[in-house]
Amino acid sequence: MNIYDLVVTSFNKINFIVDDILNFKIQNIIIKNGDSILKIDGYEVIKNKFQLTLSSSINIKEESFVIYENLKIKASYYSLFSTKEFNNRYYCSSELGYNYTKDHTSFKIWCPIAVNLHVLIYKESESFTGEKPEKINMKEHPNGLWYCDVLGNLDGYYYTYEVDIYNDIYEAVDPYTVAVGINGFRGAIIDLNKTNPYDWYNDSSPRPRYFTDAVIYEVNVRDISSHPDSGIKNKGKFTGIIEENTYSSHNISTGLAHIQELGVTHIQLMPIFDFSHRSVDEKNPIDYNWGYDPKNYNVPEGSYSTDAFNPYCRIYELKKTIMELHKKGFCVNMDVVYNHLWDGIDNNFQKIFPGYYFRYNKDGSMSNGSGCNNDTASENLMMKKFIIDSIKFWVKEYHIDGFRFDLMGLHDIETMNSIRKELDTIDPSIMLYGEGWNLKTNLRDDEKACKENSSKMPNIGHFNDMIRDTIKGSIFIPKDTGYATGKDHMECLLKICITASLKFTDGDNGIFSNPCETINYVSCHDNHTLWDKINLSCENESLEDKKYMHKLCNGIILTSQGIPFLHSGVEFCRTKSMIENSFKSSDSINCIDWHRKALFLDVCKYYKDLINLRKEHAGFRMNKKEDIKNHLIFLNNVPKNIVAFILKDHANGDPWKSILIIYNPNKNAGILNIPYNSWNLIGTRDKISLSPLKIIEGDKIELEPISMTILYSNE
Repeated sequence: MNIYDLVVTSFNKINFIVDDILNFKIQNIIIKNGDSILKIDGYEVIKNKFQLTLSSSINIKEESFVIYENLKIKASYYSLFSTKEFNNRYYCSSELGYNYTKDHTSFKIWCPIAVNLHVLIYKESESFTGEKPEKINMKEHPNGLWYCDVLGNLDGYYYTYEVDIYNDIYEAVDPYTVAVGINGFRGAIIDLNKTNPYDWYNDSSPRPRYFTDAVIYEVNVRDISSHPDSGIKNKGKFTGIIEENTYSSHNISTGLAHIQELGVTHIQLMPIFDFSHRSVDEKNPIDYNWGYDPKNYNVPEGSYSTDAFNPYCRIYELKKTIMELHKKGFCVNMDVVYNHLWDGIDNNFQKIFPGYYFRYNKDGSMSNGSGCNNDTASENLMMKKFIIDSIKFWVKEYHIDGFRFDLMGLHDIETMNSIRKELDTIDPSIMLYGEGWNLKTNLRDDEKACKENSSKMPNIGHFNDMIRDTIKGSIFIPKDTGYATGKDHMECLLKICITASLKFTDGDNGIFSNPCETINYVSCHDNHTLWDKINLSCENESLEDKKYMHKLCNGIILTSQGIPFLHSGVEFCRTKSMIENSFKSSDSINCIDWHRKALFLDVCKYYKDLINLRKEHAGFRMNKKEDIKNHLIFLNNVPKNIVAFILKDHANGDPWKSILIIYNPNKNAGILNIPYNSWNLIGTRDKISLSPLKIIEGDKIELEPISMTILYSNE
C-alpha cells in the first residue's frame, strides 16, 4: 500500500491518492499536525483520490503527516499557499526589509511559519572571524510579519536573520536587503543617501516616447572592457563602461566611445545584481560567469565594483555609471532573473519560508522549466510582491529605464501585467520585455507569460524567435541556414516578420497585436554569435559573402517594424571561437575583441549608418498596428527569394513620401520591376547614406547579390 500526492489544499482539507483502493481502510488514517492529532470530519473519494475534511484548522507553523499502518508521509502545504484562504489570512502589504536612520533601524520580514525570529547584528561582513552577533528578538503580527526596532546608529554594521522553523534554525540574508558585505553572505546596513553621486536627483533619462524608437544593445559589464587592448583602465568594472575617449592600439575607438559612435538608444546590461560567489568570488574575481544565478536581487554585483569589500562602493559606482550613460544619451535596461535562484535549497528564500517561494510538481519535486531545478512561484502573492517591489526599487533607486526578463515564460501573466501597471504609474516609457518561451513548468499554459499569450499582455515585449530563425536558421541546428544565408522559400515567413509579426486576421500566422510586443533579433549572448553561426552553416562561402550575409541579417532587423535588438560586437562580426554557451568560458572567449573592429571596419560602419537611418526616419518605427497595415505594402511578382516592400504615404510622419526596401539573399545579381518613379538610392550592400548615392529613373532596378537595397522618393 502506497499513499502519494499528499497535499494540503485548505486549512481543513487534505488530498491524497492511494494505489490500492480495495484494501485501503480509511478508518486507520491518522492526521498529525505537530504534536496534535486532527479529527477527520468526513471524506470524499473519486476513484483512488481522497479528500479529507478536518474538524479543526491546520497550524502551518507545524508540519503535518498522514500516518497509515507502517507509513508516515509528510503533507505538502504548497497548494494551500496559492489559495485565497491563505492570502486572506497571511498576505502582507507592508514594506519589507530595513529602514535606516541615524537614531534607529527598523527591520521587517514576512515568515508566517516561524516560531521564533531574531535579527543578528554583526560588525564583520564574514563569518570566519567567529564573531558572536548581537541577537535581537522580533515580534510577530497575526499575518506573519515579524518586526523590531534597534536603537543606535547601525551604519556600517551587518545583519542576518535567525529563523526557527520546523525544529530547525537557519541563518539567512534578508531577501529585501539593499546592500551586502563581500560575496553577499550578510546584509549591510547603510544610509542609501550616501550612495548618490553628485546631482543624482537631477539625473534625467533620455527615454523615447515610443518603445519602437528604441535600438537595444546588449552589453556585458565585463566583456565590454576586459580585452587587453581595450584602452580601458577599470577593466570588468561598472566604471569601465563610462571611461571616455578610449582607443585600441589601432587608434580605433572602444567602449563608451564606440557605443556613442554606433548610435544605439538603450544599453541592456546583462545581470548586474549580486550573483553567486560560486560563479565569481568577489575577493578574487578570476573566474568568469554571466551571472544568471541570483543571490541577492536588490544589490549590485560586487565583482563589478572597484572595492567589493565596501558595501557603499558597488552602489555608488553603478549609480554613477547609469547617470553618466544618461548624460551621454543612453537609456539603461537591466537583465533580471526572477525565475530561479542560484541554488534550490541553499538560498535565503528557502531558508526563511521553505516550500513557499518555489513552484512544485505533484510528486513534491521542484518544477524545472528553468533548467536550474528551482522555478520560482510568481503566482504566489508574496513572491509576486517581491518581484514587483524589486523592480520598483531598481527604477526609483537606480533610475533603470527598462527590464529584460530572463525566461519570462516561466512567470504568470497576472504578475507581468501587474509589473507593467506599476511601471506605468511611474513612467509608461519604461520598457518591459523578456524571453517568452513556453517552457515546461508547473503552470497552466494559459497562465504563462509566453509569446503565445502575448495578446493578454499589452505593452510587454517578447523576444521573437520566428524572425531570428527565419533569417539565420534554427539555433538548435548549427548547420541550418535561413533566408539571409541561403535557404529557399522563406519569403512568406519573412513578410510576417517584417510587419512586426502582427496578427492582422484570425487566419494569418502572426503572433503579436502591437509592434512594441516584438523584440527583433538574430543573435544575443545565448547560442552561437551570428558570425559563428554563419561560419558553421555556410562554411564553404567566401569571407566577403559571409560578411554580406551578416550585414543582410541585421539589415533586415533594423528595417523591420518592431523593436530591434543587437548583440554587442555583432557590428564587427563578433566570434566566441564557436563556443555556443560561453557562460563560464574565459575572458579570452567572451571579451569584446576590439582588434576585430579594425578587421571589420566596413561592417561596423554599415551598422552605424543603418542605425542612424532608422533613428532619422520614423517610417521604420511605426508604433501602431493600423499604421503598419495602412502604410506597408509588399511588391508582388518578384523573382525567387526576393522580398520588397514600400513604406508609403509618409509612414509615421516620415519626411520621405515612399521608402522602398529590397532584400536579395541570392548569390546572383537580378533585375526587379519597381513602381515607376524617380527613386533616390540610399542603401546598397556596401553603403548606407541619408543623402542620395544615385538617382534611378524608371521602373526597374538592378540588384546586387546578397544585398539590401534602400531607395526613397518624394514624388
